[in-house]
Amino acid sequence: MAKTTFKKNSNSMLPWLGLALILLIADQFTKVLILGYYQLGDATYVTSFFNVVRFHNVGAAFSFLASASGWQRWFFTAIGVAAALFIVWMLKSHAGQKLFSFAMACILAGAVGNVVDRILHSYVVDFLDFHYANWHFPAFNLADSAITLGAICLVLDELRRVRRAK
Repeated sequence: MAKTTFKKNSNSMLPWLGLALILLIADQFTKVLILGYYQLGDATYVTSFFNVVRFHNVGAAFSFLASASGWQRWFFTAIGVAAALFIVWMLKSHAGQKLFSFAMACILAGAVGNVVDRILHSYVVDFLDFHYANWHFPAFNLADSAITLGAICLVLDELRRVRRAK
């Protein structure tokens, strides 16, 4: 009887898309919980430096353009869709580069998570509130965290690449 073997394709983008899907599901699940259990502006004290809140961000990072007349919803949606398409292309081209692909998968999940919010709600649901004394870092969500982690990993990947080139 012939033994069938499956060659693991290290250049497949499917594991990275799977990671992005898991992160996207976690992001959307936490947002559904916040929308289901919190009213806009509600907050729960967790620690002396962290609260869970419900905040609606109609702008981009740090509420950039939040006071615009509404056009920013579709502008940021279009940017998110374009970024997602570009990232999928990058994953297909560089799937064998583990740290780079991990970074791209994280950024993809975050971009799509926030695009889903903009399409469904016309705002992004933020709920993580870190603070010290009377200073509050702008509220954010898991999608934002994934994008940040991805950006950090991209920098690390580039530093590694430069270091190897020397």
